[in-house]
Amino acid sequence: MLKPKSLLLLMFALVMAFTTACSSGGDNSASEKEEEKPAEEVKLTQDQPGWQVDTSPITFDWYINFAWFPNKWGEDITSQYVTKKTGVNLNLIVPAGNEAEKMNTMIASGTLPDFITLGWYEDAVKKMIEGDLVLPLNELADQYDPYFYKVSDPAKVSWYTKDDGNIYGYPNASSSPKDYEKFGDNITSNQTFLVRKDMYEALGSPEMRTPEGFLKALEDAKKMFPDVNGQPLIPFGLHDFHEKGNSSLEGYLQNFLAIPQDKDGKLNDRTTDPEYVKWLKTLRLANEKGLMSKDIFVDKRPQMEEKMAQGRYFAMLYQRSDMANQQNALFANDPNSVYIAVDGPANSNLDQPTLSGPSISGWTVTLISKNVKDKARAIRFLDYLISEEGQRDTYLGEKGVTWDTIDGKDQFLPEVAQLLNSDRGAFDKKYGASHTFWMLMDTNITPAWAPPAVEPFKQLEDWTRGKTESFSQFDQLDPDASSEEGIINDKVMNEWGKILPKLIFAKTDAEFDQIWNGYLEKRESLGFAKVHEYRQKEYEENVKKLEEFLQ
Repeated sequence: MLKPKSLLLLMFALVMAFTTACSSGGDNSASEKEEEKPAEEVKLTQDQPGWQVDTSPITFDWYINFAWFPNKWGEDITSQYVTKKTGVNLNLIVPAGNEAEKMNTMIASGTLPDFITLGWYEDAVKKMIEGDLVLPLNELADQYDPYFYKVSDPAKVSWYTKDDGNIYGYPNASSSPKDYEKFGDNITSNQTFLVRKDMYEALGSPEMRTPEGFLKALEDAKKMFPDVNGQPLIPFGLHDFHEKGNSSLEGYLQNFLAIPQDKDGKLNDRTTDPEYVKWLKTLRLANEKGLMSKDIFVDKRPQMEEKMAQGRYFAMLYQRSDMANQQNALFANDPNSVYIAVDGPANSNLDQPTLSGPSISGWTVTLISKNVKDKARAIRFLDYLISEEGQRDTYLGEKGVTWDTIDGKDQFLPEVAQLLNSDRGAFDKKYGASHTFWMLMDTNITPAWAPPAVEPFKQLEDWTRGKTESFSQFDQLDPDASSEEGIINDKVMNEWGKILPKLIFAKTDAEFDQIWNGYLEKRESLGFAKVHEYRQKEYEENVKKLEEFLQ
């Protein structure tokens, strides 16, 4: 840990003299606000971690907009250590039901907690910024903690800076184009084509890259393994169908076919690419041959997870990280019954897939509310979390307790790593490390400390290395839902959601063509050209934003 210099100690003394009342983290009373002002006369530099100035106890309310998030701060070794070190305790809040409803209620009432973490793609992000409900991080940094400019990533700051020149949210799991150059094959993708290992090997490890090979492998699997423990085999699995389509049959399939996202600076309409249409027709033929189980059109996540754990799918176009628990169950029962990644559907040239990796937008953004109890402590804690020190503390925990330098590498103690690999839920509750609290995780930094991947996960991860690309410039192209283009886009997506299953259920290629042409005409009549024009402009803006980072 960096030790404060004598100047910093002097500043600390000044702060303590002025802020006895406000540093306790009490309410937002007027008297407390008056006491804040002298305290902030302390001027820090970019090289001084501001959080070290004041480590007195304070509790922030931190809202996480994911109902499934199960963890509480302060019940595990890592979060206890962070609180002991920084003085900051967190009251983590998650919605009990519908996330969007909860966010809208908080926005409407103006009662936002201190910190808010939600998907960057949520409409609520825009509403909070336009409603003047959250604070610009750059202004907080200028006033209270210039360390932000040392520990934040210039590409991410540039990406999330709005037209008013301010940045309001900082992302997690974000990788810029420069990160792809720097970290190379360490950056992996979630997108995989999976087969059940024992079945695939029993069939002679067939090629499944061509339509003919793909169909033959599904047919042979169904003949050789008609059922799995008394239940019918499902030859081919996908993500679940929803009202706007199926992600396996959109971006996933298009990436496996290496269909370019742009051509000569113009966005490419990948949906109409002949290679893509050819593979949709291949799936139509698979259905005609009885190789597309009815289950895949109706099952939702819980049913799919149950069937994965039973090993009932032969092949799947699916994201590997979303089936970790099921893989573990299969591996414990029979290591040969797990799913492995193999070369899947390809274009006519058999080009390598161009898989989507982490993008500069990341997964979530974290914002600081205007209602925040203590502006200085809030921005300083955020800066600590995004710094390498904060990343190490939240990923590894406390040195000598959960990790140590072993064989020259900072890594988990053997018993800690063992629990991580065998029981993730128990690990989170006991240790709280390894992205248990992922709100500001930097997935470029933390792999240096991660234990090496073990089977049955290592093979899946390794298969994606070297095939993963940055598609950051294609992020955040869609129009705002309430705009004219956004309304058109929503109608087009709903139309796609209706016709996608119909294309697969078509009895003949001629019927497929009829449905397909009808969709293209409907899309055009709805005004899709306006959406495409809007997305092209956004794409050009993105390229400008990333210009210096795309060199």
